[in-house]
Amino acid sequence: MSAVTANPVNQVRSTIYQLLSSLFAKEVDHKTLHELTCTQAQEFWSQLASEPDFKADVDVLVTELAKLNSDKALLELSADYCGLFLVGTKHSASPYASLYLNKSSSDKPATKGNEPLLFGEQHQQMTQFLKQSQLQVQSEFPEPADHLAVILAYIAHISMHSRHQEQLLFIRNYLANWLPKLVAKIANVDTGKFYIALAQLTLAWVESDIEWLENES
Repeated sequence: MSAVTANPVNQVRSTIYQLLSSLFAKEVDHKTLHELTCTQAQEFWSQLASEPDFKADVDVLVTELAKLNSDKALLELSADYCGLFLVGTKHSASPYASLYLNKSSSDKPATKGNEPLLFGEQHQQMTQFLKQSQLQVQSEFPEPADHLAVILAYIAHISMHSRHQEQLLFIRNYLANWLPKLVAKIANVDTGKFYIALAQLTLAWVESDIEWLENES
């Protein structure tokens, strides 16, 4: 991996990828809620919403975050997260690249125990990328390496350490080729508003970032 000089644009890009990663990695708890609604966060959301492609979804996220003013509301959002990303039924949207890229598995429900699906080629490829960058999936996050949160966190890392052309190739080959399918799945099964807005924002951000990298490369 070729080192590059960090600049403010890449730092912002890395921050956004890390934020998106964290929201797909686990449920929103009290600590996360505070981080997402503090004064600094409100300024960040406002700046992000100044981009027309992001405004609608950011507005939904900010509105939904404002509703999380009780343990009950947080619990309901946690239930949405679990139902979407953890249970592995036909009503879920499992966030693993392999489930959207392997044609043979496209019509099968994702289950935690289905190792041929969840620990296959994409998992191995991501594990190798992480090793090359001297990174690894944290032990408290017992998920395959092709989980959306891991891929987004890895892009946050290479945003600061790789050349734009290398970033562009990675995003195209390991995220942009399956993310629209996941977003469509979430839109189809999500019963709330928070995670579909998050998914749509993530897709809009990735598409915008690809365009920016293309112009920079």
